Amino acid sequence: MKPGHSLMKHYLQFKDFRAEEYAYVFDRARIIKKRFKNYERYTPLTDRTLAMIFEKASTRTRVSFEAGMYQMGGSVVHLTTGDSQLGRAEPIEDSARVISRMVDIVMIRTFGQEKLEKFAQYSRVPVINGLTNEFHPCQILADLFTLVEHRPAASGDPLDAIKGKVVTWVGDGNNMANTWLQAAELLGFTVHVSTPSGYEVNAELAGIADAGCYKVFSDPREACKGADLVTTDVWTSMGYEAENEVRRAAFKQWCVDEAMMGVAKADALFMHCLPAHRGEEVTAEVIDGPQSVVWDEAENRMHVQKALMEYLLLGKLA
Repeated sequence: MKPGHSLMKHYLQFKDFRAEEYAYVFDRARIIKKRFKNYERYTPLTDRTLAMIFEKASTRTRVSFEAGMYQMGGSVVHLTTGDSQLGRAEPIEDSARVISRMVDIVMIRTFGQEKLEKFAQYSRVPVINGLTNEFHPCQILADLFTLVEHRPAASGDPLDAIKGKVVTWVGDGNNMANTWLQAAELLGFTVHVSTPSGYEVNAELAGIADAGCYKVFSDPREACKGADLVTTDVWTSMGYEAENEVRRAAFKQWCVDEAMMGVAKADALFMHCLPAHRGEEVTAEVIDGPQSVVWDEAENRMHVQKALMEYLLLGKLA
Protein backbone atom coordinates (compact mmCIF):
# COMPACT_ATOMS: atom_id res chain seq x y z
CA MET A 1 0.00 0.00 0.00
CA LYS A 2 1.22 3.49 -0.76
CA PRO A 3 1.90 5.88 2.15
CA GLY A 4 -1.23 7.80 3.02
CA HIS A 5 -3.44 5.26 1.18
CA SER A 6 -7.04 5.27 2.39
CA LEU A 7 -6.73 1.57 3.27
CA MET A 8 -3.69 2.13 5.48
CA LYS A 9 -3.98 0.44 8.85
CA HIS A 10 -2.07 0.67 12.10
CA TYR A 11 -1.63 -2.12 14.66
CA LEU A 12 -1.68 -0.36 18.03
CA GLN A 13 -3.72 -2.84 20.07
CA PHE A 14 -5.18 -6.28 19.48
CA LYS A 15 -8.71 -5.08 18.74
CA ASP A 16 -7.48 -3.01 15.78
CA PHE A 17 -8.00 -6.09 13.58
CA ARG A 18 -11.20 -8.05 12.90
CA ALA A 19 -11.41 -11.81 13.48
CA GLU A 20 -11.20 -12.55 9.75
CA GLU A 21 -8.02 -10.49 9.51
CA TYR A 22 -6.47 -12.64 12.22
CA ALA A 23 -7.46 -15.78 10.33
CA TYR A 24 -5.63 -14.38 7.30
CA VAL A 25 -2.51 -13.31 9.25
CA PHE A 26 -2.28 -16.71 11.00
CA ASP A 27 -2.54 -18.46 7.64
CA ARG A 28 0.14 -16.23 6.13
CA ALA A 29 2.38 -16.79 9.17
CA ARG A 30 2.07 -20.55 8.65
CA ILE A 31 3.06 -20.24 4.97
CA ILE A 32 5.91 -17.80 5.67
CA LYS A 33 7.28 -19.98 8.48
CA LYS A 34 7.17 -23.07 6.26
CA ARG A 35 9.16 -21.22 3.59
CA PHE A 36 11.69 -20.11 6.22
CA LYS A 37 12.12 -23.69 7.49
CA ASN A 38 12.58 -24.96 3.92
CA TYR A 39 15.20 -22.26 3.16
CA GLU A 40 12.95 -20.86 0.42
CA ARG A 41 13.76 -17.28 -0.48
CA TYR A 42 10.74 -15.01 -0.08
CA THR A 43 11.30 -11.27 -0.40
CA PRO A 44 8.01 -9.42 -0.98
CA LEU A 45 9.22 -6.36 0.94
CA THR A 46 12.26 -5.60 -1.23
CA ASP A 47 13.03 -1.86 -1.17
CA ARG A 48 10.76 -1.34 1.86
CA THR A 49 12.24 0.13 5.05
CA LEU A 50 11.18 -0.51 8.64
CA ALA A 51 12.02 2.09 11.29
CA MET A 52 12.26 0.58 14.78
CA ILE A 53 12.03 3.10 17.62
CA PHE A 54 13.00 1.79 21.07
CA GLU A 55 12.34 3.80 24.21
CA LYS A 56 12.21 0.50 26.11
CA ALA A 57 15.11 -1.90 25.63
CA SER A 58 14.43 -5.26 24.03
CA THR A 59 16.03 -8.49 22.86
CA ARG A 60 13.22 -10.51 21.28
CA THR A 61 11.37 -7.55 19.77
CA ARG A 62 14.49 -6.18 18.09
CA VAL A 63 15.77 -9.51 16.79
CA SER A 64 12.36 -10.72 15.60
CA PHE A 65 11.48 -7.52 13.71
CA GLU A 66 14.97 -6.87 12.35
CA ALA A 67 15.67 -10.44 11.22
CA GLY A 68 12.13 -10.74 9.87
CA MET A 69 12.36 -7.57 7.77
CA TYR A 70 15.74 -8.57 6.33
CA GLN A 71 14.40 -12.04 5.49
CA MET A 72 11.48 -10.42 3.64
CA GLY A 73 13.94 -8.41 1.54
CA GLY A 74 13.59 -5.08 3.34
CA SER A 75 15.89 -2.78 5.27
CA VAL A 76 15.86 -1.62 8.88
CA VAL A 77 16.64 1.67 10.62
CA HIS A 78 17.17 1.21 14.37
CA LEU A 79 16.56 4.19 16.66
CA THR A 80 17.06 4.19 20.43
CA THR A 81 15.95 6.70 23.08
CA GLY A 82 19.05 8.81 22.50
CA ASP A 83 18.43 8.88 18.75
CA SER A 84 14.72 9.65 18.80
CA GLN A 85 13.65 11.22 22.12
CA LEU A 86 10.00 11.17 21.14
CA GLY A 87 8.27 14.24 22.50
CA ARG A 88 11.45 15.67 24.05
CA ALA A 89 13.87 16.76 21.33
CA GLU A 90 10.85 17.65 19.17
CA PRO A 91 7.07 17.13 19.35
CA ILE A 92 5.90 13.58 18.60
CA GLU A 93 3.78 14.80 15.71
CA ASP A 94 6.84 16.38 14.07
CA SER A 95 8.90 13.20 14.50
CA ALA A 96 6.06 11.20 12.98
CA ARG A 97 5.73 13.53 10.00
CA VAL A 98 9.47 13.38 9.28
CA ILE A 99 10.20 9.70 9.92
CA SER A 100 7.13 8.48 8.03
CA ARG A 101 8.24 10.39 4.92
CA MET A 102 11.48 8.41 4.84
CA VAL A 103 10.38 4.85 5.66
CA ASP A 104 7.52 2.52 4.77
CA ILE A 105 6.51 1.17 8.18
CA VAL A 106 7.32 1.99 11.82
CA MET A 107 7.51 -0.18 14.94
CA ILE A 108 7.59 1.61 18.30
CA ARG A 109 8.35 0.10 21.71
CA THR A 110 7.69 2.74 24.36
CA PHE A 111 6.05 3.50 27.69
CA GLY A 112 2.66 5.19 27.35
CA GLN A 113 0.12 4.12 24.73
CA GLU A 114 -0.80 7.77 24.18
CA LYS A 115 2.67 8.44 22.70
CA LEU A 116 2.18 5.61 20.20
CA GLU A 117 -1.33 6.80 19.34
CA LYS A 118 -0.13 10.36 18.68
CA PHE A 119 2.71 9.15 16.46
CA ALA A 120 0.26 7.04 14.44
CA GLN A 121 -2.13 9.98 14.10
CA TYR A 122 0.52 11.97 12.22
CA SER A 123 2.21 9.09 10.39
CA ARG A 124 1.88 8.57 6.64
CA VAL A 125 2.78 4.88 7.01
CA PRO A 126 1.56 1.96 9.17
CA VAL A 127 2.64 1.97 12.82
CA ILE A 128 3.02 -1.21 14.91
CA ASN A 129 2.95 -1.43 18.70
CA GLY A 130 6.11 -3.30 19.73
CA LEU A 131 5.01 -2.93 23.39
CA THR A 132 3.57 -0.20 25.61
CA ASN A 133 2.70 -0.14 29.30
CA GLU A 134 -0.91 -0.83 28.33
CA PHE A 135 -0.75 -3.40 25.49
CA HIS A 136 1.50 -5.98 23.81
CA PRO A 137 -0.45 -7.17 20.74
CA CYS A 138 2.47 -8.70 18.81
CA GLN A 139 3.19 -11.07 21.70
CA ILE A 140 -0.41 -12.29 21.93
CA LEU A 141 -0.42 -12.65 18.15
CA ALA A 142 2.56 -14.99 18.50
CA ASP A 143 1.04 -16.82 21.47
CA LEU A 144 -2.21 -17.53 19.64
CA PHE A 145 -0.36 -18.65 16.52
CA THR A 146 1.66 -21.03 18.71
CA LEU A 147 -1.58 -22.41 20.19
CA VAL A 148 -3.01 -22.92 16.69
CA GLU A 149 0.22 -24.62 15.60
CA HIS A 150 0.35 -27.04 18.54
CA ARG A 151 -3.40 -27.66 18.88
CA PRO A 152 -4.86 -27.28 15.36
CA ALA A 153 -8.58 -27.64 14.70
CA ALA A 154 -9.81 -30.55 12.59
CA SER A 155 -11.36 -28.00 10.22
CA GLY A 156 -7.99 -26.40 9.54
CA ASP A 157 -9.46 -22.99 10.41
CA PRO A 158 -7.10 -21.22 12.84
CA LEU A 159 -10.02 -19.46 14.53
CA ASP A 160 -11.66 -22.82 15.28
CA ALA A 161 -8.47 -23.82 17.11
CA ILE A 162 -8.89 -20.79 19.39
CA LYS A 163 -12.65 -20.55 19.85
CA GLY A 164 -13.98 -21.92 23.14
CA LYS A 165 -10.55 -22.46 24.68
CA VAL A 166 -9.64 -21.52 28.27
CA VAL A 167 -6.47 -19.48 28.77
CA THR A 168 -5.28 -18.97 32.33
CA TRP A 169 -3.32 -15.83 33.16
CA VAL A 170 -1.37 -16.06 36.42
CA GLY A 171 0.39 -12.99 37.81
CA ASP A 172 0.34 -9.28 37.13
CA GLY A 173 -2.67 -7.55 35.55
CA ASN A 174 -0.32 -5.89 33.06
CA ASN A 175 -0.14 -5.11 29.33
CA MET A 176 -0.14 -8.82 28.49
CA ALA A 177 -3.25 -9.45 30.58
CA ASN A 178 -5.03 -6.47 29.00
CA THR A 179 -4.24 -7.81 25.54
CA TRP A 180 -5.38 -11.34 26.39
CA LEU A 181 -8.77 -9.89 27.38
CA GLN A 182 -9.07 -8.08 24.06
CA ALA A 183 -8.19 -11.27 22.19
CA ALA A 184 -10.72 -13.33 24.18
CA GLU A 185 -13.56 -10.93 23.46
CA LEU A 186 -12.73 -10.77 19.76
CA LEU A 187 -11.94 -14.44 19.07
CA GLY A 188 -14.40 -16.18 21.38
CA PHE A 189 -12.40 -17.81 24.16
CA THR A 190 -12.26 -17.30 27.94
CA VAL A 191 -9.44 -15.98 30.10
CA HIS A 192 -9.16 -17.10 33.72
CA VAL A 193 -7.33 -14.29 35.51
CA SER A 194 -5.61 -14.67 38.88
CA THR A 195 -3.58 -11.79 40.29
CA PRO A 196 -2.57 -10.71 43.79
CA SER A 197 -4.79 -8.11 45.44
CA GLY A 198 -3.90 -4.66 44.16
CA TYR A 199 -2.58 -5.94 40.83
CA GLU A 200 -5.90 -6.74 39.15
CA VAL A 201 -6.45 -6.53 35.41
CA ASN A 202 -8.14 -3.31 34.23
CA ALA A 203 -10.99 -4.38 31.94
CA GLU A 204 -12.01 -0.75 31.42
CA LEU A 205 -8.52 0.15 30.20
CA ALA A 206 -8.60 -2.88 27.92
CA GLY A 207 -11.91 -1.62 26.53
CA ILE A 208 -13.80 -4.85 27.26
CA ALA A 209 -17.56 -4.68 26.69
CA ASP A 210 -18.27 -8.40 27.29
CA ALA A 211 -17.49 -9.30 30.91
CA GLY A 212 -18.23 -12.93 30.01
CA CYS A 213 -14.93 -13.28 28.17
CA TYR A 214 -13.00 -13.52 31.44
CA LYS A 215 -13.34 -14.84 34.99
CA VAL A 216 -11.41 -13.66 38.03
CA PHE A 217 -9.96 -16.08 40.62
CA SER A 218 -8.26 -15.22 43.90
CA ASP A 219 -6.61 -18.67 43.95
CA PRO A 220 -4.25 -19.22 40.98
CA ARG A 221 -4.62 -22.98 41.22
CA GLU A 222 -8.41 -22.67 40.86
CA ALA A 223 -7.83 -20.47 37.82
CA CYS A 224 -5.76 -23.23 36.19
CA LYS A 225 -8.49 -25.88 36.43
CA GLY A 226 -9.50 -27.07 32.98
CA ALA A 227 -7.18 -24.66 31.16
CA ASP A 228 -5.97 -25.33 27.62
CA LEU A 229 -3.13 -22.89 28.09
CA VAL A 230 -1.45 -21.51 31.21
CA THR A 231 0.65 -18.39 30.79
CA THR A 232 2.43 -15.83 32.91
CA ASP A 233 4.96 -12.99 32.88
CA VAL A 234 7.63 -11.55 35.16
CA TRP A 235 6.39 -10.10 38.43
CA THR A 236 8.06 -6.76 37.78
CA SER A 237 7.65 -5.37 34.27
CA MET A 238 10.08 -2.86 32.79
CA GLY A 239 9.54 0.57 34.31
CA TYR A 240 8.35 -0.78 37.68
CA GLU A 241 11.74 -1.84 39.07
CA ALA A 242 11.36 0.39 42.15
CA GLU A 243 8.47 -1.89 43.25
CA ASN A 244 10.52 -5.07 42.89
CA GLU A 245 10.79 -6.09 46.56
CA VAL A 246 7.14 -5.25 47.31
CA ARG A 247 6.06 -7.25 44.27
CA ARG A 248 8.21 -10.26 45.20
CA ALA A 249 6.34 -10.46 48.51
CA ALA A 250 2.90 -9.88 46.98
CA PHE A 251 3.32 -12.41 44.15
CA LYS A 252 4.85 -15.24 46.21
CA GLN A 253 1.83 -17.54 45.72
CA TRP A 254 1.56 -16.79 41.99
CA CYS A 255 4.39 -19.00 40.78
CA VAL A 256 3.23 -21.44 38.07
CA ASP A 257 4.33 -24.86 39.30
CA GLU A 258 3.62 -28.51 38.55
CA ALA A 259 0.60 -28.50 40.88
CA MET A 260 -1.03 -25.72 38.85
CA MET A 261 -0.26 -27.45 35.55
CA GLY A 262 -1.57 -30.67 37.07
CA VAL A 263 -5.12 -29.31 37.38
CA ALA A 264 -5.11 -27.90 33.84
CA LYS A 265 -6.08 -30.17 30.95
CA ALA A 266 -3.75 -33.11 30.41
CA ASP A 267 -2.57 -31.64 27.11
CA ALA A 268 -2.41 -28.03 28.37
CA LEU A 269 0.41 -25.86 27.09
CA PHE A 270 2.58 -23.47 29.09
CA MET A 271 3.73 -20.14 27.66
CA HIS A 272 5.83 -17.22 28.87
CA CYS A 273 6.69 -14.09 26.87
CA LEU A 274 10.23 -14.04 28.33
CA PRO A 275 12.61 -13.17 29.88
CA ALA A 276 11.75 -15.67 32.62
CA HIS A 277 12.93 -15.83 36.21
CA ARG A 278 12.90 -19.47 37.22
CA GLY A 279 11.79 -19.85 40.83
CA GLU A 280 9.76 -16.62 40.76
CA GLU A 281 6.81 -16.54 38.33
CA VAL A 282 7.44 -20.10 37.09
CA THR A 283 9.38 -23.12 38.29
CA ALA A 284 12.18 -24.62 36.21
CA GLU A 285 10.22 -27.90 36.10
CA VAL A 286 7.38 -26.18 34.23
CA ILE A 287 9.21 -23.84 31.84
CA ASP A 288 11.73 -26.55 30.94
CA GLY A 289 9.14 -29.33 31.05
CA PRO A 290 7.20 -31.21 28.35
CA GLN A 291 4.18 -28.87 28.34
CA SER A 292 6.27 -25.75 27.75
CA VAL A 293 6.29 -24.27 24.24
CA VAL A 294 8.10 -21.06 25.13
CA TRP A 295 10.88 -21.49 22.55
CA ASP A 296 8.43 -22.05 19.70
CA GLU A 297 6.47 -19.09 21.06
CA ALA A 298 9.58 -16.89 21.02
CA GLU A 299 10.50 -17.89 17.45
CA ASN A 300 6.92 -17.33 16.32
CA ARG A 301 7.22 -13.63 17.17
CA MET A 302 9.30 -13.34 14.02
CA HIS A 303 6.96 -15.31 11.77
CA VAL A 304 3.73 -13.57 12.81
CA GLN A 305 5.39 -10.16 12.61
CA LYS A 306 6.57 -10.95 9.08
CA ALA A 307 2.97 -11.80 8.19
CA LEU A 308 1.77 -8.65 9.95
CA MET A 309 4.19 -6.38 8.08
CA GLU A 310 3.34 -8.06 4.78
CA TYR A 311 -0.37 -7.46 5.42
CA LEU A 312 0.05 -3.85 6.52
CA LEU A 313 2.23 -3.02 3.51
CA LEU A 314 0.75 -5.16 0.74
CA GLY A 315 -2.78 -5.93 1.90
CA LYS A 316 -4.31 -9.35 1.29
CA LEU A 317 -2.43 -11.37 -1.30
CA ALA A 318 -4.45 -13.32 -3.85
